[in-house]
Amino acid sequence: MHLILFLFFGGICVAGAVNLLVQRHPINSALSLVVVMASLAGEYLLLGAEFVAAIQVIVYAGAIMVLFIFTIMLLNAGEEERSRGSRVAILLGIPGVAITAVLVAWILLRHSSTASVPMFALPGDPRVIARLLFHDFLLPFEVTSILILIAIMGAVVLASKPEVSRPNAAAPAQRETPELVASGRERS
Repeated sequence: MHLILFLFFGGICVAGAVNLLVQRHPINSALSLVVVMASLAGEYLLLGAEFVAAIQVIVYAGAIMVLFIFTIMLLNAGEEERSRGSRVAILLGIPGVAITAVLVAWILLRHSSTASVPMFALPGDPRVIARLLFHDFLLPFEVTSILILIAIMGAVVLASKPEVSRPNAAAPAQRETPELVASGRERS
Protein backbone atom coordinates (compact mmCIF):
# COMPACT_ATOMS: atom_id res chain seq x y z
CA MET A 1 0.00 0.00 0.00
CA HIS A 2 2.89 2.33 0.83
CA LEU A 3 4.42 1.92 -2.64
CA ILE A 4 1.05 2.45 -4.33
CA LEU A 5 0.51 5.73 -2.48
CA PHE A 6 4.07 6.83 -3.23
CA LEU A 7 3.56 6.18 -6.96
CA PHE A 8 0.15 7.87 -6.84
CA PHE A 9 1.55 11.09 -5.32
CA GLY A 10 4.54 10.90 -7.67
CA GLY A 11 2.21 10.65 -10.67
CA ILE A 12 0.20 13.65 -9.46
CA CYS A 13 3.43 15.58 -8.98
CA VAL A 14 4.65 14.83 -12.52
CA ALA A 15 1.22 15.55 -14.04
CA GLY A 16 1.04 18.88 -12.19
CA ALA A 17 4.55 19.81 -13.36
CA VAL A 18 3.70 19.02 -16.98
CA ASN A 19 0.44 20.99 -16.66
CA LEU A 20 2.43 23.91 -15.21
CA LEU A 21 4.53 24.03 -18.38
CA VAL A 22 1.62 23.56 -20.80
CA GLN A 23 -0.74 26.21 -19.40
CA ARG A 24 -0.96 29.54 -21.22
CA HIS A 25 -2.38 31.60 -18.38
CA PRO A 26 0.02 32.32 -15.47
CA ILE A 27 -2.65 31.91 -12.78
CA ASN A 28 -3.38 28.37 -14.01
CA SER A 29 0.35 27.63 -13.96
CA ALA A 30 0.59 28.89 -10.38
CA LEU A 31 -2.32 26.65 -9.35
CA SER A 32 -0.59 23.70 -10.99
CA LEU A 33 2.48 24.52 -8.92
CA VAL A 34 0.31 24.37 -5.78
CA VAL A 35 -0.75 20.84 -6.83
CA VAL A 36 2.91 19.87 -7.28
CA MET A 37 3.83 21.20 -3.84
CA ALA A 38 0.88 19.50 -2.16
CA SER A 39 1.76 16.15 -3.75
CA LEU A 40 5.36 16.61 -2.61
CA ALA A 41 4.03 17.11 0.91
CA GLY A 42 2.23 13.78 0.54
CA GLU A 43 5.52 12.18 -0.53
CA TYR A 44 7.25 13.62 2.53
CA LEU A 45 4.50 12.23 4.76
CA LEU A 46 5.01 8.78 3.27
CA LEU A 47 8.75 9.06 3.90
CA GLY A 48 8.16 9.84 7.57
CA ALA A 49 9.15 13.51 7.46
CA GLU A 50 6.03 15.08 8.95
CA PHE A 51 7.74 18.35 9.85
CA VAL A 52 9.06 18.84 6.31
CA ALA A 53 5.60 18.02 4.91
CA ALA A 54 3.97 20.62 7.16
CA ILE A 55 6.58 23.23 6.19
CA GLN A 56 6.05 22.34 2.52
CA VAL A 57 2.34 23.12 2.83
CA ILE A 58 2.64 26.18 5.07
CA VAL A 59 5.65 27.90 3.51
CA TYR A 60 5.66 26.86 -0.13
CA ALA A 61 2.07 25.99 -1.01
CA GLY A 62 0.86 28.79 1.25
CA ALA A 63 3.12 31.80 1.61
CA ILE A 64 5.35 31.54 -1.45
CA MET A 65 2.43 30.84 -3.79
CA VAL A 66 0.56 33.84 -2.38
CA LEU A 67 3.60 35.93 -3.30
CA PHE A 68 3.70 34.40 -6.78
CA ILE A 69 0.01 35.10 -7.40
CA PHE A 70 0.35 38.60 -5.95
CA THR A 71 3.24 39.27 -8.35
CA ILE A 72 1.28 37.88 -11.31
CA MET A 73 -1.64 40.13 -10.41
CA LEU A 74 0.64 43.16 -10.04
CA LEU A 75 2.14 42.51 -13.45
CA ASN A 76 -1.36 42.11 -14.88
CA ALA A 77 -0.06 39.19 -16.93
CA GLY A 78 -2.53 37.93 -19.45
CA GLU A 79 -2.52 34.85 -21.58
CA GLU A 80 0.86 33.94 -22.99
CA GLU A 81 1.44 34.44 -26.69
CA ARG A 82 2.86 31.35 -28.36
CA SER A 83 5.74 31.56 -30.77
CA ARG A 84 7.13 28.89 -33.03
CA GLY A 85 10.43 28.78 -31.19
CA SER A 86 13.96 28.90 -32.41
CA ARG A 87 15.25 26.30 -34.82
CA VAL A 88 18.56 26.21 -32.98
CA ALA A 89 16.75 25.47 -29.72
CA ILE A 90 14.80 22.65 -31.33
CA LEU A 91 17.73 21.16 -33.26
CA LEU A 92 20.24 21.37 -30.40
CA GLY A 93 18.05 21.53 -27.31
CA ILE A 94 16.01 18.34 -27.64
CA PRO A 95 18.99 16.07 -28.45
CA GLY A 96 21.04 17.86 -25.78
CA VAL A 97 18.41 17.21 -23.10
CA ALA A 98 18.09 13.56 -24.19
CA ILE A 99 21.86 13.00 -24.11
CA THR A 100 22.18 14.72 -20.74
CA ALA A 101 19.35 12.63 -19.26
CA VAL A 102 20.93 9.40 -20.50
CA LEU A 103 24.35 10.40 -19.13
CA VAL A 104 22.97 11.37 -15.71
CA ALA A 105 20.96 8.14 -15.49
CA TRP A 106 24.00 6.07 -16.51
CA ILE A 107 26.26 7.78 -13.97
CA LEU A 108 23.71 7.40 -11.18
CA LEU A 109 23.05 3.74 -11.91
CA ARG A 110 26.66 2.78 -12.59
CA HIS A 111 28.58 4.71 -9.98
CA SER A 112 26.10 5.11 -7.15
CA SER A 113 27.20 3.32 -4.03
CA THR A 114 24.23 4.25 -1.90
CA ALA A 115 22.14 1.58 -0.29
CA SER A 116 18.48 1.86 0.52
CA VAL A 117 17.76 3.58 3.81
CA PRO A 118 15.15 2.17 6.17
CA MET A 119 12.24 4.38 7.08
CA PHE A 120 12.78 6.77 10.04
CA ALA A 121 16.55 6.22 9.89
CA LEU A 122 17.37 9.79 8.88
CA PRO A 123 17.09 12.66 11.36
CA GLY A 124 13.76 14.41 11.01
CA ASP A 125 13.57 16.00 14.43
CA PRO A 126 12.53 19.69 14.16
CA ARG A 127 15.36 20.66 16.50
CA VAL A 128 17.97 19.12 14.17
CA ILE A 129 16.38 20.70 11.09
CA ALA A 130 16.23 24.11 12.82
CA ARG A 131 19.90 23.84 13.80
CA LEU A 132 20.85 23.03 10.21
CA LEU A 133 18.68 25.80 8.77
CA PHE A 134 19.53 28.60 11.19
CA HIS A 135 23.14 27.71 11.97
CA ASP A 136 24.85 25.74 9.21
CA PHE A 137 22.85 27.11 6.27
CA LEU A 138 21.99 30.58 7.60
CA LEU A 139 23.71 32.52 4.82
CA PRO A 140 21.95 30.70 1.91
CA PHE A 141 18.64 31.05 3.80
CA GLU A 142 19.06 34.82 4.17
CA VAL A 143 20.33 35.28 0.59
CA THR A 144 17.24 33.48 -0.69
CA SER A 145 14.94 35.75 1.33
CA ILE A 146 16.72 38.85 -0.02
CA LEU A 147 16.40 37.54 -3.60
CA ILE A 148 12.66 37.00 -3.11
CA LEU A 149 12.33 40.54 -1.74
CA ILE A 150 14.22 41.97 -4.74
CA ALA A 151 12.01 40.00 -7.13
CA ILE A 152 8.85 41.38 -5.51
CA MET A 153 10.19 44.94 -5.65
CA GLY A 154 11.08 44.45 -9.32
CA ALA A 155 7.57 43.21 -10.05
CA VAL A 156 6.09 46.27 -8.36
CA VAL A 157 8.32 48.57 -10.41
CA LEU A 158 7.46 46.76 -13.64
CA ALA A 159 3.76 46.80 -12.84
CA SER A 160 3.59 50.50 -12.01
CA LYS A 161 2.05 52.53 -14.76
CA PRO A 162 4.10 55.37 -16.20
CA GLU A 163 2.77 58.80 -15.34
CA VAL A 164 0.70 60.42 -18.03
CA SER A 165 2.21 63.72 -19.08
CA ARG A 166 -0.15 66.48 -18.11
CA PRO A 167 -0.31 69.77 -19.98
CA ASN A 168 1.80 72.45 -18.44
CA ALA A 169 -0.17 75.12 -16.60
CA ALA A 170 1.94 77.84 -18.21
CA ALA A 171 1.12 76.54 -21.70
CA PRO A 172 -1.53 78.42 -23.66
CA ALA A 173 -5.06 77.08 -23.42
CA GLN A 174 -6.36 74.88 -26.19
CA ARG A 175 -8.00 76.71 -29.00
CA GLU A 176 -11.65 76.16 -29.44
CA THR A 177 -12.62 74.58 -32.70
CA PRO A 178 -15.53 75.99 -34.69
CA GLU A 179 -17.59 72.91 -33.86
CA LEU A 180 -17.17 73.50 -30.10
CA VAL A 181 -18.03 77.16 -30.49
CA ALA A 182 -21.14 76.32 -32.53
CA SER A 183 -22.30 73.70 -30.05
CA GLY A 184 -21.81 76.19 -27.22
CA ARG A 185 -24.06 78.73 -28.98
CA GLU A 186 -26.80 76.21 -29.49
CA ARG A 187 -26.95 75.44 -25.79
CA SER A 188 -27.30 79.06 -24.74
